[in-house]
Amino acid sequence: MSVPSLLGPSLSESPPLSRQLPPPALSDAPLAPGLYLVATPIGNLRDITLRALDVLNGCDVLLAEDTRVSGKLLAAYAISKKLQRYDEHVADRETPRILERLEAGERIALVSDAGTPMVSDPGSRLAQAAIAAGHAVFPIPGASAALAALTLAGLPTDRFLFAGFPPTKTAARKTFFEELANTRATLIFYEGASRVADSLADMAAVFGPRPGAVARELTKLYETCVRGPLDVLAADPRFEAPKGEIVILVGPGEDKVASADDAEAALREAMTRLPLGEAAAEVAKALGLSRKDLYRQALAMKEAG
Repeated sequence: MSVPSLLGPSLSESPPLSRQLPPPALSDAPLAPGLYLVATPIGNLRDITLRALDVLNGCDVLLAEDTRVSGKLLAAYAISKKLQRYDEHVADRETPRILERLEAGERIALVSDAGTPMVSDPGSRLAQAAIAAGHAVFPIPGASAALAALTLAGLPTDRFLFAGFPPTKTAARKTFFEELANTRATLIFYEGASRVADSLADMAAVFGPRPGAVARELTKLYETCVRGPLDVLAADPRFEAPKGEIVILVGPGEDKVASADDAEAALREAMTRLPLGEAAAEVAKALGLSRKDLYRQALAMKEAG
């Protein structure tokens, strides 16, 4: 038996307009000239803020990463607005023209396909150019997959680092994770569904059995969050071919205090059975130290005999 969603419609499963609730009354207060960075829903259409609706309705033009996606959002709230494509492919050409419009006193809103603009989405170049030119820039806060996942994961929230998308190749990805291994904060990654299993395996290899979480389809009908040690998550068959938008979180490592003598002794032992790079990586993981620093130390020890 199907169960009706209590969460409301999402962009990917929007019901016909006739079945949606009427849009809320919008403010008729005029917007000040400038660039508005507008957060939009990451799935559930009802996560739009009233202020964001006011801006979308009152702006002169709406810059969108994909005008088709943003068109669905505007249609859901009965907003008729001129849409203009703005992504990395047109940024060089369009940014000077947009700055001219800002100079003329227009109100321009920028949205990404979902969530907060410039968080792994286009727009940072335009915002930086607008700031450099002295134009007003206004943040219109709202949904963010990174923060939604952080609140759901059950990991420490007092200090966290958003690390974006990991590299796509295994060697580069492991190096990327190694550079973050000593960060005393919860780590947040976005990952494509087809690479989740590989990323989890590399995380388990680099970070060890730290606590982690995999959040999928946040705010949508099939929202899930699976929590557990990274090695357990890496072996979970549910992540071999998942669907939807994925956020992976890794808990902070334990504080480890190692003396210079400890590091040197561990390196000497590891170098008797491993190549220099692997020896440095093993000791870095065991003692919570920098792999690059240990590799340089190992080179110096080898040259000194």
